[in-house]
Amino acid sequence: MNKKHIIIATALIFGVTMSSCTKETVTEKGEQKQKNKEAIIAPYTANMAETAIIYEVNVRQFSPEGTFAAVTKEISNIKKLGVKILWLMPIHPIGEEKRQDDLGSYYSIKDYRKINPEFGTADDLKALIAEAHKNGIYVVLDWVANQTAWDHIWMKTNPEFYEKNDKDEFVSPKNQSDVVTLDYDNPALRKAMIAEMKYWLDEFKIDGFHCAMADKIPTEFWTEAKQELTSMREIFMLGQTEEPELLKAGVFDAAYGWELYHIMNDIAKGKKNVSAIDLYLDSIQYKWEQDDYKMLFTTNHNENSRVGTEYERMGDAVEIFAALTYALPSVPLIYNGQEEDFNRRLKLFEKDSIDRNPTAKMRGIYEKLGELKITNEAFNGGKNAGTYERIKTSDDKAILAFKRQKNNTEAYFIGNLSKTNKEVILPINGTFKNFMKGDELKLEADQKLSLKPWQYYILVQK
Repeated sequence: MNKKHIIIATALIFGVTMSSCTKETVTEKGEQKQKNKEAIIAPYTANMAETAIIYEVNVRQFSPEGTFAAVTKEISNIKKLGVKILWLMPIHPIGEEKRQDDLGSYYSIKDYRKINPEFGTADDLKALIAEAHKNGIYVVLDWVANQTAWDHIWMKTNPEFYEKNDKDEFVSPKNQSDVVTLDYDNPALRKAMIAEMKYWLDEFKIDGFHCAMADKIPTEFWTEAKQELTSMREIFMLGQTEEPELLKAGVFDAAYGWELYHIMNDIAKGKKNVSAIDLYLDSIQYKWEQDDYKMLFTTNHNENSRVGTEYERMGDAVEIFAALTYALPSVPLIYNGQEEDFNRRLKLFEKDSIDRNPTAKMRGIYEKLGELKITNEAFNGGKNAGTYERIKTSDDKAILAFKRQKNNTEAYFIGNLSKTNKEVILPINGTFKNFMKGDELKLEADQKLSLKPWQYYILVQK
């Protein structure tokens, strides 16, 4: 080979090598760019719950369209409420066999890996999730693990997945004849259910689950599921339960605040007073671990539809109890429509849309409470919540006063939980910002503070 040929050969070798390097670099950059595009929200961690607000979406009733696309359009408005976690009620196809209503119950699952066509397509759901992530909101799916529809494929392929009675008949949960109960003594069912849950984490990049009727399923299953589902990344797990053992086992991040919910209803009706809240909060230290926390609410889909709206149950006390769910150590819940002053029971099994109200009072209240939750660390409500200290007053049966603190940040809640005007003396000195109104309030220990029925203050440092 002469000198000329050597130069050409060398150039060709280097050209190919350079071309390969360039191609590889471009490919790597493209892959990284794609990963960055997908990772438009930081992975969920337990610290996120400190300032979290949950918004529950009933997709069918959220809009006249009743679709994922309609929810997607409202994400920016949901964000204004300070929402960090979007909980979608069950999105799966609804069973037809033994269906009791025209549209059927969301909680009668026909296929865990498919989407109810009335809500839209898989791409529509992915677009909703992407828009939520773009706005800093995590998305969790409602998961119904204790039962399926009678026409779920497992009834044919794996009948051993289901419970049977002494007559070898399949059984339904109490008052739910449209569904059939699963048998968690079967290890194969446990494995199959975990695979169904993992599908949504992998394929749709959801951020966790709200687990319906969580305490109806053995804790051992949830422990096994949590280990499997969180092997690659942390997720948010909300259990529909008020059983401490499910949090002690490290399975669920948050439980339901059912007990406080019922106490608030009873106080609004005059059946109980603030002493009931004191007893409840005192009992937590004996029942729950220090880093356990609850989701607090004044309504949700079941209570709204079956028991009554918050206005039916609480009347003029709606706002103060909404504020209390934010002020106490907790993750508060907004059920879609509460921000619209919506005062009607939404039907669960028929089409029945929320009425939108552009002048809604509660939208402004929830936006302000959201700002408080996000910006004031004293109101952190997760595993590292701000401390709670009860403040004694001259009328502790009617007045709830407490101090929240984290690091050097302090704040106070003072509320009249009664139907009558009150004048109260509190051992608080200082000049504070009345957070909800923006004005100042000066308190002296020997000074009387006048409070109208259901009036409250959230006082923060100036």
